[in-house]
Amino acid sequence: MERLWAETLAERSYQHQPTPIPGRRPVTIGHGYSTLAIIPEARGSWALPLLHERIVDQKPVESAAGQLRYACQNLSVRPLSLWDSEYGCAAFLLATTDLQADKLMRLRTHLCLEGPTKPRTHSKGPQPKPGIKFKFQDPTTWWQPDQVFEYTDPVFGPLRVRMWRGLRFSKALDCRMIVAQIERLQASGTRRKPRLLWFAWVGEEPPAQWWSLYSQRDPIDHGYRFAKGRLHWTRPPPATPQQCERWSAIMPLLTWELWLARPLAEDRPLPWQKPQTQLAPGRVCQSMQNLLVAIGTPTRLCKSRGKSPGWPAGHPRTPRTHHELLRSQRGKTIRAHKQVLQPGQIPKRGRPKKTNPAIAP
Repeated sequence: MERLWAETLAERSYQHQPTPIPGRRPVTIGHGYSTLAIIPEARGSWALPLLHERIVDQKPVESAAGQLRYACQNLSVRPLSLWDSEYGCAAFLLATTDLQADKLMRLRTHLCLEGPTKPRTHSKGPQPKPGIKFKFQDPTTWWQPDQVFEYTDPVFGPLRVRMWRGLRFSKALDCRMIVAQIERLQASGTRRKPRLLWFAWVGEEPPAQWWSLYSQRDPIDHGYRFAKGRLHWTRPPPATPQQCERWSAIMPLLTWELWLARPLAEDRPLPWQKPQTQLAPGRVCQSMQNLLVAIGTPTRLCKSRGKSPGWPAGHPRTPRTHHELLRSQRGKTIRAHKQVLQPGQIPKRGRPKKTNPAIAP
């Protein structure tokens, strides 16, 4: 939740925010939330929130690992979890290595992984653990893939797939992955349509064309956009973190209500919209007014306010407290303090450099 100018809101910190402008830092200020959702349909726009929590005093990877652990403890089947490139790291694998869940992750294109263990150079000593370097951006470090084939996807067109088994992160040597490089032969190679994509599978033996399952994660991004634009998640300006959490807890409730009301809703498109057979969240929200008219409302009519008495006399107004911005450094949360200078003290960043008195003018 972006709150860039809310200086009186406590516990704000730097958060990741994608930007379409090349070269601009994808950073904003506000509260971070972690959402674990269920994708009920293979093709659709529905993402049903299972856990929706504010990230407090921990990293997003730690919060996501805790949510997945809680979900695995309450599920009777082995789930398949889909993760963005932010969670394709060693820290997330180490935090979820003991969970009975399959993980499909998208990997960043500049990673450097490790393959088979290097051969022993001495006759004595333990077996070396570091492996041969495998750099995504350096094809000369790639060895022969375990499997190579081409096929035509109905959505993305002709693809060339290369798979390597046993790759791992240098900080998680015991977590071996199946890495697939997807080359889109007809892609333009732009930021929106990249030519090369990297995916990793961790868990039991994957199904055929397992990388294509990652497209089912798209409703997560659509759900965030729908909550911000249509459900007005970021519109109210709450004054405290508790108010932010209470307002944010309404978003999953509204999403589930729309999902349950989908069989009763009728498609009523606007003049510039096309009819839909499988109603998206926005179309169900458009038809909710007809259901509310039939159900009715328990509220009473609004009464006239009259003339406001104003602020009571003898009670001075107290301005809100300005809270400091939280910053994360080496896994710890610190507060950003302003530098307070004493009389005659020189700022640290403005301290003049020492000069050699022998050559000084």
